[in-house]
Amino acid sequence: VQLVESGGGLVQPGGSLRLSCAASGFTFSSYAMGWFRQAPGKEREFVAAIGSSGASTNYADSVKGRFTISRDNAKNTVYLQMNSLKPEDTAVYYCAVRNGPRSQQTYRYDYWGQGTQVTVSS
Repeated sequence: VQLVESGGGLVQPGGSLRLSCAASGFTFSSYAMGWFRQAPGKEREFVAAIGSSGASTNYADSVKGRFTISRDNAKNTVYLQMNSLKPEDTAVYYCAVRNGPRSQQTYRYDYWGQGTQVTVSS
């Protein structure tokens, strides 16, 4: 199993970024996917999750209405569109795969990517 995140970078407050996570080594369309983030000195926290078909999603309250998770099962890729970014969104963002229904719990995910840095600053 391999998960490779990309799309991070430096953006000004109010700006947008789209993260991608390219998956390989498993039947992507059969698994739920999640995005998590970890800021310096803080625990890794849930951001968003999506079911295997893409029909069901859920979000952390802190990003609801600003972030959108989606997936393209033909491309084995999950995305996180981030709009109206705030300095408190600064973190390393990770994608993860779960052999089961989508979940907000970090420990329920089986494999993780290496992360991509997102920095929101003027």
